[in-house]
Amino acid sequence: MANKIFDRDTVLDLTVNVIPLFIIVFFIVGFAVYPAFGTDLLPSAIQFGLLVVPFVMLTVLTYLSGKAVSSAEKTATVFPPGQATVPGTKPLHEAEHEAEAVPAEPDASTGEESVAAGAEAAESDRQ
Repeated sequence: MANKIFDRDTVLDLTVNVIPLFIIVFFIVGFAVYPAFGTDLLPSAIQFGLLVVPFVMLTVLTYLSGKAVSSAEKTATVFPPGQATVPGTKPLHEAEHEAEAVPAEPDASTGEESVAAGAEAAESDRQ
């Protein structure tokens, strides 16, 4: 499976920039179909310049910010939403590692380790 640049959470963070991009595209298409200022070269060039330049700049900004957010999520400490300043809150990656590190208890009937028992122990540690 190929690595994705943007995961679901990053795309949700970037919708703030994607929505204005769609609005700008709407106006570019609208003004191309129905020229509001006639077909004179100078007014049309200014009109499309005022739409295309911000579109390109916002596209570049959206890509760079998405890349920065996704790389920060991989390298920096990530807390649950709204919990970064709450005392005693553990980062998400530490909680995941602790859940994986909890040994499973042996099942009395079969002698095998019970996955459910290990999950219950990890859940009680979190509380």
